[in-house]
Amino acid sequence: MQTLSETGVLLSLTDRVALITGGSRGIGAATVRLFRQAGAKIAFSYQSAKETADALAAECGGPEHCVAIQQDLAVPEDGKSLVAAAVRAFGRLDCLVVNHGVWPSHDAPIATMTTEQWRSTLGINLDSAFGLVQAAVAQMQQQPQSQATAAKGHIVLVASTAAQRGEAFHADYAASKGALVSLTKSLSSELAGQGIYCNCVAPGWVGTEMSHAALSDPATSKKVLATIPLGRVGHVDEIAGPIVFLCTPFAGFCSGEIFNLNGGAVLVG
Repeated sequence: MQTLSETGVLLSLTDRVALITGGSRGIGAATVRLFRQAGAKIAFSYQSAKETADALAAECGGPEHCVAIQQDLAVPEDGKSLVAAAVRAFGRLDCLVVNHGVWPSHDAPIATMTTEQWRSTLGINLDSAFGLVQAAVAQMQQQPQSQATAAKGHIVLVASTAAQRGEAFHADYAASKGALVSLTKSLSSELAGQGIYCNCVAPGWVGTEMSHAALSDPATSKKVLATIPLGRVGHVDEIAGPIVFLCTPFAGFCSGEIFNLNGGAVLVG
């Protein structure tokens, strides 16, 4: 795939510091790489894949430019701890990308879904996001503004098409992602006037480790592809690109938006 710099239009994030959650694989890893290509310094979180995370950090320039931070994300305090670690690493925070999440792949009818599954999914996908956003906003509000941009900060939340149309047998996931859509709009209304921009991307089916189990099943894959007018699932770079764009001055008039990245599967006006 062609890099942004090769197109003749430079989306620069030089002198900016980004925190990307769930950055060791999939959409998160693609986003880490693209932020680094744009010139940003990056802290990213991982849960358990230390070897993979360390290799990605080294690939992106090592401790002066990119650091991997082990952090469980299940409660608000986890999110606050991660923001603090990122600020310790680079001294400030300009961009927060809330990308981590869990999608239990087994079908769980609402009549039999366990309370444990419900609480776990919402804890990881939503409660920790609250802690991340709260701590990031506090940091952005009090730090000196970067001379590279008029914005005090950018927040990008990664939701899902499930947030917009629901998903049978995955009510926990859909509810948690739907809450991120509403959180985006609330944060925009509250923070845009302060120069902190909050937007959201809502991917459809993307070829990642999280979706591999479903997409590797021929029957499921056929059913999924039949719902996508482009006839294929997305590539991680096709999600990472819009995330980077939303943190640049080119998106300076964009606040509270939900970017739908689903190959035409869900059309939301």
